[in-house]
Amino acid sequence: MKAKLRDLVVRAYSRRVEGRLDHTHVPAHIGVILDGNRRWAKASGGTTEQGHRAGAEKIQELLTWCAETDVRVVTLWLLSTDNFDRPAEELTPLLGIIEDTVRDLANDGRWRVHHVGTLDLLPDHTQRVIKEAEEQAGDREGILVNVAVGYGGRQEIADAVRSLLAERAAQGATLDELAETLEVRDIAQHLYTSGQPDPDLVIRTSGEQRLSGFMLWQSAHSEYYFCDVFWPAFRKVDFLRALRDYAVRHRRYGS
Repeated sequence: MKAKLRDLVVRAYSRRVEGRLDHTHVPAHIGVILDGNRRWAKASGGTTEQGHRAGAEKIQELLTWCAETDVRVVTLWLLSTDNFDRPAEELTPLLGIIEDTVRDLANDGRWRVHHVGTLDLLPDHTQRVIKEAEEQAGDREGILVNVAVGYGGRQEIADAVRSLLAERAAQGATLDELAETLEVRDIAQHLYTSGQPDPDLVIRTSGEQRLSGFMLWQSAHSEYYFCDVFWPAFRKVDFLRALRDYAVRHRRYGS
């Protein structure tokens, strides 16, 4: 009885927050660090795999909330380059869950899918699943969903510089010529998110208050929102609170 009453109160509060949300100040691009799957599973008496599965199931809910509030781009950090150090008995099922998630996103019909990360670090089968999802969902309207798999912020910058050097070398430029003309936008054009707006808001769940290398370049002027709840338990009211918090901030962009 208490649980039902609590759910009713939360839903009523969620509707109140949503009704007061200023849609003219909604972030165009939200980055989400989906943290706390393993701790949620431990707290609920489940396995690590069950925690990752519950976290994956939450993604469709999040994207639906984003669509309802006019968000245009969402970047989901599903697997970092550091995660490859996890034991095989955890990493192998996690990769399978990620593959299922990416397929579901492509099959849903509402979202576009774009991979951000170093594809070569992933197993061949995972690479194929991601490429097929991008091809299947690439030309749709609707939210652009960046799936960050095998992603690290430092790795992204290194890859961008490597790509830029290769491009200029192919054009016949020398290193001295590149050094003389290099500008910030030259590197930005070779990031995984080239052509996309930088994230206005970065949300991290589970109570951790750090970026851990997430979108280091793109988040230079982002607003951050840290939420104590573990990712599988993230609710619409938590999402709306993040948007409300963002809406009242005055973004200075370094000025």
